[in-house]
Amino acid sequence: MNSIRLAKHSMLASTLVLGLLACGGGDNFGQQPPTSNDLTWTMGTFQAASVYKNFCQSPRSGTDINGNTFPDQQGSTAHENFWLRSWSNDTYLWYDELPDLNPNSYSDTLTYFGLLKTDATTPSGNPRDKFHFTYNTAEYQQLVQSGTSVSYGIDWLLTSSTPPRDLYIRFIEPGSPAANPSLNLARGVRVLEIDGVNFENGTDTATLNAGLYPSTDGESHTFTVLDAGASQSRQVTITATEVTADPVPLVDTYATNSGTVGYIYFNDHNFVSEDRLYEAMTQMSNANVSDLVLDLRYNGGGLLYIASQLSYMIAGATATNNRTFELVRFNDKHPTTNPVTGQAIQPTPFYNSISQYSDTYAQGTPLPSLSLNRVFILSTAGTCSASEAIINALRGINIEVILIGETTCGKPYGFYATDNCGTTYFTIQFDGVNDQGQGGYSDGFSPTNTPSTPGELITGCYVEDDITSVLGDQADPLIAAALNYRVSGSCPTISMSQRKSVKSDIASQAARRDKADAIKVPVKFNQKIYLN
Repeated sequence: MNSIRLAKHSMLASTLVLGLLACGGGDNFGQQPPTSNDLTWTMGTFQAASVYKNFCQSPRSGTDINGNTFPDQQGSTAHENFWLRSWSNDTYLWYDELPDLNPNSYSDTLTYFGLLKTDATTPSGNPRDKFHFTYNTAEYQQLVQSGTSVSYGIDWLLTSSTPPRDLYIRFIEPGSPAANPSLNLARGVRVLEIDGVNFENGTDTATLNAGLYPSTDGESHTFTVLDAGASQSRQVTITATEVTADPVPLVDTYATNSGTVGYIYFNDHNFVSEDRLYEAMTQMSNANVSDLVLDLRYNGGGLLYIASQLSYMIAGATATNNRTFELVRFNDKHPTTNPVTGQAIQPTPFYNSISQYSDTYAQGTPLPSLSLNRVFILSTAGTCSASEAIINALRGINIEVILIGETTCGKPYGFYATDNCGTTYFTIQFDGVNDQGQGGYSDGFSPTNTPSTPGELITGCYVEDDITSVLGDQADPLIAAALNYRVSGSCPTISMSQRKSVKSDIASQAARRDKADAIKVPVKFNQKIYLN
């Protein structure tokens, strides 16, 4: 059973261990529907979640992507709400901070689910639970298993879901529709209009959302864009198709006077990434790299076993032998047993071999390793969850992590993606600590010289991400800073404008809190924040 650590980026959308979707109470084929007494709300009294599981307002028929028959039976919105209430009370990490709301008072299940989270804040004043969301189950299964979705192949940078908005291209998937040379699109391109609707202040959000997130293969939309450094806008029409994202699209080595430095741009902890990371790290090992720059700047998380494998490949056998990658902890109702799998809670080790989920390599194939005593990690607020678990796990075994970039998102928590009636729910169910018992980095990890640091300090340099730079290029500010620090131990000078920018970002987080519930934030693969 695979647990997940997925997250949104601090302004965008933006992982834990082995199955696909957790069932959250088991199937109930042939079970009698709950009685009217079961659907009567009494504050503080909870039936088992399994009583209501798979009784649906609109039952599915047929089979899922894996050929499994849907377990749905005819029910109602009340059945689904009562399941959410009991499931949350049983498994939510902070269940004792949840309001006990009458499920019969809510006609929309997603609205009800959105209220079943804590209002507590982190030490910096940010919401402690910024990671409460849902996803269409069929789409989620397709994404997590194959990395495939209908899209243009664009990773967007969105500054706000409400006016005034700014939208930029942050990354283009190689071989995708957006990568067509005739379009001449690149990082840093700004979107001014979508299908004739002004993006910054337009009120026709249905048109904007439809253009941002196409739903059918062959669907086309017209964008008015401004290229980086240009003064005149232009129009491009992009046609969406089935895009399979490469979670490791850039792998390179840099020859320096003090040895070969490896570079890996890692974008997603999904099943596909296992084989790609194996190949990338084999390339690093064959090149005999003396240092590694691991680019996690936009990696919002995913499967924890992938993070564990990657950490092993960085640190090697000696440093990881009999050490804990992460120990997960559930709420106080479940001190020794995982409430989703029913198994005894055991520490997650540093996995040193290929898993059963590889499409290419035999299970048990030994992983390559670099046996490095330090690693340079590139970060932004989009570095989340499983990516942060790598940082935390390596420091737990005394591997030096040198953080270059910006403060990470702050998600030491995880969940089991749980399907009920065609919706997959993500609610925080556990946190994790490393081999030394360290965790709780709810305000993220920050490079040591970060202005107005909100997070836990890690050796490194504060450097702002420049979305007009070429990813993987040694002139990219984050890569350049890592390579310079490697030989000089010094960081780039932080300008006053950067200091003001950081302070402004921190101050604006509180203002964004009130909007959070209106933003639908699904998983990293096809990042979506719906405009409102």
